[in-house]
Amino acid sequence: MKRTEKEISSGRTGSPGPEKLRALFDKCGIHLSALQVQQLWTYHGLLRQSNPELNLTRVHNFDNMVIKLYVDSILPADLVQLPSPLLDLGTGPGMPGIPLKIYQPHLEILLAESRRKRANFLTMVVDRLLMEGVRIIEKKIGADFQEPVAGVITRAVETMAKTLERVRGCLASGGMVFFMKGPNCEAELEEVRSRWLSVYKLVMDRSYIIPHTRHNRRLVVMERLDQPHYIRRTRAVERYTVKKIESDKNALFKEMKKLLSGRGIKKSGQALVAGSKPIAEALKNFPALCDAWISSGDQEPPPHDAPDQFSWFQLAPRLFETLDVFGTHAPLLLLRVPAIDSWQPVDGFGNGCSLLVPFQDPENVGAVIRSAAAFGAHQVILLAESAHPFHPRSLRASGGTVMSIRLRQGPFLKELPADLPIIALSVEGTDIRNTVFPPSFGLLIGLEGPGLPAIWRRTARCIPIHAAVESLNAAAAAAVALYEWSRQAGEDRK
Repeated sequence: MKRTEKEISSGRTGSPGPEKLRALFDKCGIHLSALQVQQLWTYHGLLRQSNPELNLTRVHNFDNMVIKLYVDSILPADLVQLPSPLLDLGTGPGMPGIPLKIYQPHLEILLAESRRKRANFLTMVVDRLLMEGVRIIEKKIGADFQEPVAGVITRAVETMAKTLERVRGCLASGGMVFFMKGPNCEAELEEVRSRWLSVYKLVMDRSYIIPHTRHNRRLVVMERLDQPHYIRRTRAVERYTVKKIESDKNALFKEMKKLLSGRGIKKSGQALVAGSKPIAEALKNFPALCDAWISSGDQEPPPHDAPDQFSWFQLAPRLFETLDVFGTHAPLLLLRVPAIDSWQPVDGFGNGCSLLVPFQDPENVGAVIRSAAAFGAHQVILLAESAHPFHPRSLRASGGTVMSIRLRQGPFLKELPADLPIIALSVEGTDIRNTVFPPSFGLLIGLEGPGLPAIWRRTARCIPIHAAVESLNAAAAAAVALYEWSRQAGEDRK
């Protein structure tokens, strides 16, 4: 007996078959041609046939396979215009790429699948469906994959930030990345905003439901703003002096290696900057001090806004790892250290709080400089005992703030005269909350270990802490004191 339209639209069409597949698509508002139905049915059969051996999907019910796999793969094509060529990253059994190709035959599709058996399955599917304009990329896609594509689509394979990093070598400028996500991806979006704001922009964030189901989905689309590696590399080679360094006996490499110590930085007047944010800020705010880009081989060329006087040092990977002490696997910036003016007690402190730093641990120096910048200190006076503020560990701990706060070079701690308006910190002092800070003063923290000279301990303040804890880290104590000063200064301004 012939089934009624009502039965077809409700999905009650008997055993799984092409007719039921069409009915389920119709119910979701996607209308397929006879050829498309037949291709999807053939694909479905191959998927079911190979699944026991290859574990291609954990969805086995026919209706669920059609809705959760095939319909879900196709729906983005009805929400946005997909570009071509389109890379399906982590396609697995061919989704969303195969259903999208069936639905929009004009698309050129690249199916990226590194596992050999699954890649062989995809090859069989493409051959059986007589598909043209589909290629299987049997490798793991990373920044070294540089075949130009206009778009990338991925179906909940990994975090957005990891995908954006992965496709930087191939996605064209203005190209789109289409993330097929579940509804709860706010944390991923926040990571993208904080890390990739200058490279990608959000052009769509759309929540939707697979029709007539409870399956909530979310389509997030990012547009690339910069140029891919293969273009940037070509332009950088034309623009900058490129020097390849293969041996650890190379004189230039030896000089770079010395910059891992404060003594080497002081002697050469140069420093190594690591981290995308500090590097970007240095290039933007101090381009004249930026001397060179240091990368592992020819990967990650200098950014387009790098200064014209730049050099590009391409180090052998093992040499680059020596300089990449934090394991960022990202290029380093060779920076000329800005001049640090001297400070003598006769100069006074100026308005507000001047932080006197004797720390010998570079991380403490960087951390306390960051706190000084955060709470609005007038200046940071580095006493003669202090580690160099441009030591790699200090730069990293400072979050780049060494470039934005006034630094002065002062005398030894023991040379500070007793009549200076100094508020010192010591565990032996009085509660800092009872302190009235003067309009102009120096905040002094003792050396790690030895602490303060006796002359300053007699009038010192302390940070009240739990009796079970002996003391605070020196940089942490300074941060608390700076906060208390800033809080009082804010109250005075009200």
